[in-house]
Amino acid sequence: MRELIAQVRAAIPFESAEAQLCSGVCNGCSRKLLEYLDTELEDWERRLAQGEKPGLDDFSRLIRTSRKIHRVLERNGLVEASRGADD
Repeated sequence: MRELIAQVRAAIPFESAEAQLCSGVCNGCSRKLLEYLDTELEDWERRLAQGEKPGLDDFSRLIRTSRKIHRVLERNGLVEASRGADD
């Protein structure tokens, strides 16, 4: 799970400037989605630090959420399209 969190943090532009997030046409609120995903990742980081062991469903849920948010960020021009087969 720690590796997954690191991969998500590397792929998603959490530090984007507000002006970049909210410029032009929007296909979903990038700022709110980034805040939501950051909160989810922070929650898992806290839970892992407390010794919680994630299950397969937890991994699947975080992967699915991250992919959906990444696709919205792609449509909004904040990240480049992924080259993965699942995207």
